[in-house]
Amino acid sequence: MSVSTRTSPVPARMETLRPPTSNLQLVMRRLVRSPGTVAGAIIVLIFLLISATAPLLAPHEIDRAIFSQARQGPSADYLLGTDELGRDLFSRLLYGARLSLTVGLIAVGIGVVIGAPLGLISGYLGGRVDLIVMRLMDIMLAFPSILLAILMVAAFGPSLNNAMIAIGIVSVPIYARLIRSSTLTIKEQLFVEASRSIGSKGSRLLFYHIFPNTLAPIVVQSTLQIAVAIQASAALGFLGLGAGPDVPEWGNMLQKGRTYILSAPHIVIFPGLAIMLVVLGFNLMGDGLRDALDPRARR
Repeated sequence: MSVSTRTSPVPARMETLRPPTSNLQLVMRRLVRSPGTVAGAIIVLIFLLISATAPLLAPHEIDRAIFSQARQGPSADYLLGTDELGRDLFSRLLYGARLSLTVGLIAVGIGVVIGAPLGLISGYLGGRVDLIVMRLMDIMLAFPSILLAILMVAAFGPSLNNAMIAIGIVSVPIYARLIRSSTLTIKEQLFVEASRSIGSKGSRLLFYHIFPNTLAPIVVQSTLQIAVAIQASAALGFLGLGAGPDVPEWGNMLQKGRTYILSAPHIVIFPGLAIMLVVLGFNLMGDGLRDALDPRARR
């Protein structure tokens, strides 16, 4: 008597097991696949390299004025022409990139350092603390941001440092409200409740469990806010409330060259293009980061 054994058919194709993809890999994959994000990152990287190597790239001294060559158009000696005093416009734009990016980074840093703790404490404690902090932020938001920055610079005196501080303080309510909203959501999550149940409380719960999960919106908002800070700095410089008259800041260069917009339009065209490009780069990066870090957009 023969016993027949039934064996399950061996599949012709065995699927290989792949390790799970981490969140960082998912984010990087989405960023690389976005043409706008890649273009924005390239623009920002170029301007960062320009600002870091401005002394090496500048063909002329930024303060050397040759009045006989004032308002000349682009040529072999002056790639982007000369300004109203005969100074090399290309060299001044290179140094202006360093100033504009510095203003943007420091202003955003001020906003994050002041606004993020206020939002964390306000959202975590709630009650009267939340009420007082948010009403103060509402009062600041009641003023147009550029008007509030102008009032602050006018009160403390026009200078590049005061402009950076004013722009940074104006951005504090944005970060405070953003982080408060994230904190209100995160503190009700299960992992926070589990950490609280085993004894975590106070500053440990706030800075070890809640704050790290607010970094994604901070990064996205900061990228977008750098573009806003650069625009605000250029606006203050155009109004004469930013850098000194001889400092090669882009808004200052626009203000000096507006008188010659018909006779020598290159004096205002090139600084305007520089502002437009760097703001466009940071906006494209911010939009890409927002889409990549949005958990609802992931599979």
